[in-house]
Amino acid sequence: MNIQRTGLESRAEFCVVVVMSPSAAEPLSPPPWPTVLVESSTKQRPRNVDLMNDWQYAERSIHRLLAAWGRDVAEWENKSALHRHIWDQAECVRRLRERIEQFPGGKADAPVSARLEHLANAVLLAPSLQDALDGIYELLLKTLVGAYGEYIGLVHPIHDAPTIALLHEINQIKSQQWLWYRDYRRRVPHTTDAAYRARVTALLEDCGQFRAPLPVAPGAEAQPAGVATDFRLSKFSARNVPIRPRQPFMDYVRADFATNLEARRLFWAFGYMLEKNLPDDQLLWLYYGHYMPWAWQHIISRHLWDESRHGDSGYSRLRDFGISLEDVGFSGYDQLVRDAELREQAARRGITLDEAYARQQELLAPFRAEPLTKAQLYEHVFMIGLVAETGHFVVKNEGYVDFKEGQDLQSAEMMLFDIIDETAHVQYAHQWLPLLAEHAGVDNTGYRERGVKIREESQARAIALAQELDRRLPRSPGDPGFDFYQDLLARIRRACPLTNAATCPPRSPKPM
Repeated sequence: MNIQRTGLESRAEFCVVVVMSPSAAEPLSPPPWPTVLVESSTKQRPRNVDLMNDWQYAERSIHRLLAAWGRDVAEWENKSALHRHIWDQAECVRRLRERIEQFPGGKADAPVSARLEHLANAVLLAPSLQDALDGIYELLLKTLVGAYGEYIGLVHPIHDAPTIALLHEINQIKSQQWLWYRDYRRRVPHTTDAAYRARVTALLEDCGQFRAPLPVAPGAEAQPAGVATDFRLSKFSARNVPIRPRQPFMDYVRADFATNLEARRLFWAFGYMLEKNLPDDQLLWLYYGHYMPWAWQHIISRHLWDESRHGDSGYSRLRDFGISLEDVGFSGYDQLVRDAELREQAARRGITLDEAYARQQELLAPFRAEPLTKAQLYEHVFMIGLVAETGHFVVKNEGYVDFKEGQDLQSAEMMLFDIIDETAHVQYAHQWLPLLAEHAGVDNTGYRERGVKIREESQARAIALAQELDRRLPRSPGDPGFDFYQDLLARIRRACPLTNAATCPPRSPKPM
């Protein structure tokens, strides 16, 4: 008998198939297996370490490519998938880095060939989002899966079992990414730009399809994907749903937050939904924070996925209450900038503001973000960790207690899991602000005290605004804004009445 290798396209796996020899007299040839990773000149580091460094660079490049193009994904569910894939990629990289560093002389940040950077940059510089998705999921992902599967089939299953195990884990992650992409392509058919596909395919061939480590020429080490290009991320996170509510209602929520439990319940569902904005902002952190250690990239990837899940939690709760994004709008944290640009577009094009808002995905797509400076990245992490998240713990814990006592256990659970996540996020900020400050050349002395001061100032402004709104907001039936606000509260009440809505005492005011 002899041994043949066959590739199964549908599973992208390497298989060893044993078939009977057509002639019993034919001499047996030794199987081309296992591939030995040690040579007579090998010291303490087998040949697979350099190959895993190449794989790690490729996986890390996919992580960066998703960050680079992720803001262009408009649909809610696809945003959720991409944000999850950012975390999945971080976990793939972690597995490879940990295995590399288990070997004597193994360094997870060892230089790799610039040929890998050229490949990653070719995928990055796609003509469109759809082409970029094809480059990432079809060309890069499938090639890596094939390389991993072939390696699993070639090396000794006992000697290198830990590498085999982690590659099985990575390919399981990849299978979920691929299933999402396959389903996405069924919903959004696309033919890849021919020149783009040819360019990427040629560079994959130049990199040996990730089957063998590439030599690193002195002075030709790879930089992170995109660093040597002029690629810029989109300025505005895309969306395909309205960004304005049917009627303004949040001023009523701000005015009633401290005194009305039902208003607080509306706020938390809506407010958590809006946290879907932060992951798209954090894609900028990941892309422009390439100079930070991988450990930082890893925890920010988890932070990003957490915030995306919080957005899903809020949106899920709104739907439980019979409220849609078309009702309340999916506004951005940069809403004032969005609004100003859409007003400018409406004036320049001679269209109504309503039409400009309806065409927001088209009109805002051409705008590119300015690269984040190191000082801006420091400030973003500071404001999220030391102000926004730290500042909300009191009101979140009050919400958890009140919703639990009012027998809305779904809302209480939503609050509790957020509190758990955000406690970790605040710890991330404390851990990394010193190094971010060092890179940015800013003074991090007294950052805790600065956070306290900003939170106090924000709280004072929020209290003053709530008092002003309470004085001037119309509360007569027939006013469109007031009626819409009351309708939202009534829908929530019908879906899940609170047993303590009338008895819950006043709570802390909204902090910002």
